Amino acid sequence: MLLSLELFVLLVMANGVPVVVARLFQHHGDWPVDAGLTWGDGRPLLGPSKTWRGLASGTLAGSLFSIWFELGWFFGAFFGALSLLGDLLSSFIKRRVGMGSSARAVWLDQLPEAVLPMFMAWLWFPLPLWEAAAIAVLFALSNMLFSPLLYRLGIRKQPH
Repeated sequence: MLLSLELFVLLVMANGVPVVVARLFQHHGDWPVDAGLTWGDGRPLLGPSKTWRGLASGTLAGSLFSIWFELGWFFGAFFGALSLLGDLLSSFIKRRVGMGSSARAVWLDQLPEAVLPMFMAWLWFPLPLWEAAAIAVLFALSNMLFSPLLYRLGIRKQPH
């Protein structure tokens, strides 16, 4: 049970710290991961909101919180990076179907960033598959629930 709670918090930190860092640093260090490149369809590869600063801060947050939870820095860095890679994957898919940067796509916006790291955690720890899946779904639902509140508090740029 404690491991499940730690993994849930780790998901929140890996995905939440880049949002907070973006608000604190505004446009400083916000270099797009895709370097402004476009795909064969003429649309951006990922979009301007996916930055190296976000990738680095989420990976670092995963590492630091994993040290605190005694899960190991490498596990945390890998976990955080996979979560953010899931976020990049969802942005890539959204661009391919013609959705703009920060457009809302329920479940696609939340699940890849939770499923990828939770699959790794399932392989890494003695964690039942149903529990890993439940954590991913709980993260997605809590993200949908709390994002509008964080938007009203001025932490998020979008209410979703």
